[in-house]
Amino acid sequence: MPSLTLSKVTPFLMFTGRAEEALNLYRDLFDDAEFDVVQRYGPEGPGAEGTIMHARVRIGDEVLIAFDSPPVHEFDFTPSLSLFVSCDSEEELDRLFTGLSEGGSVMMPPSSEYGFAAKYTWLSDRFGVSWQLSLALDVGAT
Repeated sequence: MPSLTLSKVTPFLMFTGRAEEALNLYRDLFDDAEFDVVQRYGPEGPGAEGTIMHARVRIGDEVLIAFDSPPVHEFDFTPSLSLFVSCDSEEELDRLFTGLSEGGSVMMPPSSEYGFAAKYTWLSDRFGVSWQLSLALDVGAT
């Protein structure tokens, strides 16, 4: 397994059979994202063969850990805990919004009217993971 230093607190996302689909979406949307580790359940289980037993994806300097839980639980992701992304440009924010919101739900649509960011949006993707995308007020200032 490749060596990777995790921060003291690392987001750990539990899916129920769609971890690979979610991580592929994140890798495709974020220019600097890449898989570090992918381990799959084998025929002996306990999860469905081929699903994610343990995966790490790096987005910039941050790492997300994910897996597919063998049992289906009565709980899922909640928007009260979200992944916050500081976007470098309005184009990046718009591109991420388009990809992440497809099949998901939007709690706060992209707008510059919120007052605390040049542009901001809050959404849950089609997997239920909550994202806040923000463009700082001082972007482009000299």
